[in-house]
Amino acid sequence: MSLVMQALRDVFTGVNYFIFFYVLFVSGFYFLLFLVSALQLRKLFGLEDKSPYSELLESSFTPPVSILVPAYNEEAGIVASVRSLLATNYPNFEIIVVNDGSKDRTLETMLEAFSMKKVQKAVRKSLETQRVREVYISEVYPDLILLDKENGGKADALNAGINVSQYPYFCSLDADSVLERDAFLKVMKPIIDSDGDVICSGGSVRIANGCRIERGEVLEINLPDNKYAVMQVIEYMRAFLMGRIGFSRHNMLLIVSGAFGVFNKDIVVRAGGYRHDTVGEDMELIVRLHRFTRENKMQKRTIIYVPDPVCWTEAPEDASILRKQRSRWQRGLMDSLRLHKRMFFNPRYGLVGLISFPYFFFVEMMGPLIEAFGYLAIVIGLATGRMFLPFAASLLLLSILNGSLLSAGAVLLEEWSLRKYPRVSDLTKLCLYALTETFWYRPLNTYWRLEGTWQFLRKQQGWGDMKRKGVSN
Repeated sequence: MSLVMQALRDVFTGVNYFIFFYVLFVSGFYFLLFLVSALQLRKLFGLEDKSPYSELLESSFTPPVSILVPAYNEEAGIVASVRSLLATNYPNFEIIVVNDGSKDRTLETMLEAFSMKKVQKAVRKSLETQRVREVYISEVYPDLILLDKENGGKADALNAGINVSQYPYFCSLDADSVLERDAFLKVMKPIIDSDGDVICSGGSVRIANGCRIERGEVLEINLPDNKYAVMQVIEYMRAFLMGRIGFSRHNMLLIVSGAFGVFNKDIVVRAGGYRHDTVGEDMELIVRLHRFTRENKMQKRTIIYVPDPVCWTEAPEDASILRKQRSRWQRGLMDSLRLHKRMFFNPRYGLVGLISFPYFFFVEMMGPLIEAFGYLAIVIGLATGRMFLPFAASLLLLSILNGSLLSAGAVLLEEWSLRKYPRVSDLTKLCLYALTETFWYRPLNTYWRLEGTWQFLRKQQGWGDMKRKGVSN
């Protein structure tokens, strides 16, 4: 019996040390990303005033863009979003709203708000989609098109929009989003400067909850009162200002938010468009584009993130809806890694295969499982009286560094660069909330992502409902 107990103690000790060194590695990696991002942000915003965005408005070389807005039950916010797009400061664009079989009044709201009439329009089926029932064009805004199609999901709606679009670049934009006026000028500039080598450019996404938005324009930026929404403000800062800048620096970006990204249409169509059989269609497409360009000897083609152009979107304020969203994100992540597992540690795919893919596997996908073991180890140690206190203290310290302090650092990066929250009280509130993350919000996220892992293993599909209040008056 003593040998069995000794073996169990050895296993317990080994698990503790594994978790400790895992958290140490992840903390070090995040700190490195923080440094890279800070240097890159300083470089970018040191040149910001000299960026000739005004020239893009007048240049004949500025490529036109098709803006695709998939809409399913988006009655509450669709009009405000379209109004914000119509006011976009860009020389040539079209807006294609795709009503994906909505069960509410999304279709009727669009028809009434923008005086839309039914037209006969030939649609080239570059990508297979559910049937498009009708096509409408606004009598007031000739570049505003509405597709009414049978329900097929977001990926199917985007593919239908691609089929109808007439321009060489398209932007995927969530129906509850509000763009800043110069967002397209800023997100398109790297594509134009690269002479087409940049095949995808993604911008920042920020939380609109609490902001005053009228007729599709952000008039006043405020923090939300809801605690879950405030934590998502911090999360988005950390994800965009740290993670994506760091990975984008060396063409290792595996995620461009489905809420705001511009793509080379020809490359996307050649790669097969959006997949219908995954809930993480935005990440899966980016991973597949990396794979497609490498396998077709197109190494110069890059995918980048531009921190300044901002898209404002509504975040869930209800824990049950947020829970469904996070579990769905976990399923989408796992599915994307499964579908492209041949890239894992494969030098053929460059730094994406050697660094990005392993990072998303070991840190993003396996992270919730290892964190859960860490919490369990602490509970077991306390219950049995075998907790090594210096170890527990070190693990707690690293967890705070990994979560709360890096989140607070992201808030400081925000103030240093974009300065979207000008009030000192807002920044103070964000920093204080960030310091609490380790003690309540991170464990909740770990649990929700574990649920997503279990759902993925059970091959559970579906998006779950996201109730919108609308971000604009």
